[in-house]
Amino acid sequence: MINKNLVLVSGANGHLGNNLVRLLIKKGFRVRASVRNIKNKDCFKGLDCEVVQADITDKASFVKALEGVDIFYAVGAAFKLWAKDPKKEIYDVNMQGTRNTIEAAAEAGVKKIVYVSSIAALDYTHLPTKESNGYNPNRRDMYYNSKNDGEKLAFQLAQELGVELISVMPSAMIGGEAFFPLNVSYGILKLILNKQIPIDTKITLNWVDVKDVAEGCYLAAQKGRSGERYILANEKCMTITDTTKLAQTLYPELKLKVPGAVPKFLLYVIAGLMEFSAKIKGVQPIITTKDIAMFSGLQQDFDISKSRNELGFNPIKPEQAVKEAMAYLMEHKELL
Repeated sequence: MINKNLVLVSGANGHLGNNLVRLLIKKGFRVRASVRNIKNKDCFKGLDCEVVQADITDKASFVKALEGVDIFYAVGAAFKLWAKDPKKEIYDVNMQGTRNTIEAAAEAGVKKIVYVSSIAALDYTHLPTKESNGYNPNRRDMYYNSKNDGEKLAFQLAQELGVELISVMPSAMIGGEAFFPLNVSYGILKLILNKQIPIDTKITLNWVDVKDVAEGCYLAAQKGRSGERYILANEKCMTITDTTKLAQTLYPELKLKVPGAVPKFLLYVIAGLMEFSAKIKGVQPIITTKDIAMFSGLQQDFDISKSRNELGFNPIKPEQAVKEAMAYLMEHKELL
């Protein structure tokens, strides 16, 4: 049965956005998909949805895109951990985007917003991390800052403007349909398969299947309580080295080597050299000193009981998510 409700997914040509569009179409919704560049429509081939142009830095474009929309899935954001000018390219874009899209939604008469935040907006001081821990006190990364401050702003604006808003907080999303350029998380699996991680950084990731996150977004709209935040992740994280070991067993023909461990001071030296080289070339370094300082040894384990109990969120295990995502990349060699 066709659901007559019209929903809008912003950032719909991104990894989560596109997989969410596909899920909502299957659920019978009328789906409008917004993209910043209307030429980027290849990922919508064969999909029964309306594609419109809207930029989170342009409020008027969203007022128009949100006309007649019941539920707005606010997925669109600058998702990157590195930029030449991080404040301008990441923080300012995401903060202005949050304000623009929520104000536009209120003006357009949208009933409910599912705001896609991130586990970056959580306090990791006490494990397992839960929603009630509060916000991340670590202010060294502009993307993390934008997710912390952006979520706070989203709740504040929604309350002021009288719009229902539920926040969802995904971890490292992999799997599902993917398109070039790969998102940050999928990009790490690409580095592993291409033998481009030379050392054991002791960095962990909380892998989650993007299809489960898309389902979590849908469930948040159906069952989530306004003003609440829900973690969409797995309970346990995996190190990049353990992920490489799993890839080794899955694809022996690649002859992958497990990266060797080095003292932490050497990690900083190697990361510093990579940053220097990348700066000269004008490209993103594989590892930065900030990555080592913030993430080496950080355990990204979560208490997801709130999402399980209130939403019915039930993700596949991280090992399975990695297996399926790597299989997808191996089948789609053009992405490697």
